[in-house]
Amino acid sequence: MPYIGKQPIVGNFQVCDAISVVNGQAAYTMQVNSTNVTPETAFHMLVSLNGVLQKPGSSFTISGSTITFASNLATGDVIDFIILLGDVLNIGTPSDGTVTTAKLADDAVTAAKLASGAGGKVLQVVSGTHNAESSTSSSSFVASGLNAAITPSATSSKVAFFMSGIGQIAGGITVFDLYDGSNYASGGESRGLTAMEGNANAMRPVSFVGLLSPNTTSAVTYTVHFKSSSGTSLFGRADSLSNLILMEIGA
Repeated sequence: MPYIGKQPIVGNFQVCDAISVVNGQAAYTMQVNSTNVTPETAFHMLVSLNGVLQKPGSSFTISGSTITFASNLATGDVIDFIILLGDVLNIGTPSDGTVTTAKLADDAVTAAKLASGAGGKVLQVVSGTHNAESSTSSSSFVASGLNAAITPSATSSKVAFFMSGIGQIAGGITVFDLYDGSNYASGGESRGLTAMEGNANAMRPVSFVGLLSPNTTSAVTYTVHFKSSSGTSLFGRADSLSNLILMEIGA
């Protein structure tokens, strides 16, 4: 809204609790709802004593939550009210419906602040690609070169994964799994998420999908591993792109 002169200051205006005058005492503690309050300055207050507004700086001063009148008050004096005119650095609480999407900073809303019922939504998507040939004749899992890293925004999040690539076998069975640096998605190295077998030197598409519970907000790197039951198995080609997609799903 346009204005003339200095921009208005919006603050958290408060009326202090009633203060009982003590004969011969000049200093009093200011409270709101029985909690000490500290005005920004004496000039951000309205103070009425015996029906007369007091001049800040000369009729009274403040230090922290203590207001001190220029002279001791006496029996019969009445502190009518003390109103704090807000904190100049505090815009107060915005009214309902006044904060638009444009006013929210990027990444200002985290998964922890999503309303109940917001679970099950995709919070982020990352991916990794691989366009080189990897080979193994090992019966134990080895890294294929295809990986992707994700940093979950909440420990309760799930991570969905989708892998697609191409493999070649020289006989026997080639088994594929996803490894996070500590554990395999299938549950153990003796198993796998998918496997392929067939005629030697046959190129075939390979893929797997699944859902994990990383239970962390630290970065996790997932790598596609593979192994061969016999002979040499290949994964990936220079002329073919293998993909690994990771999606964080709100709990």
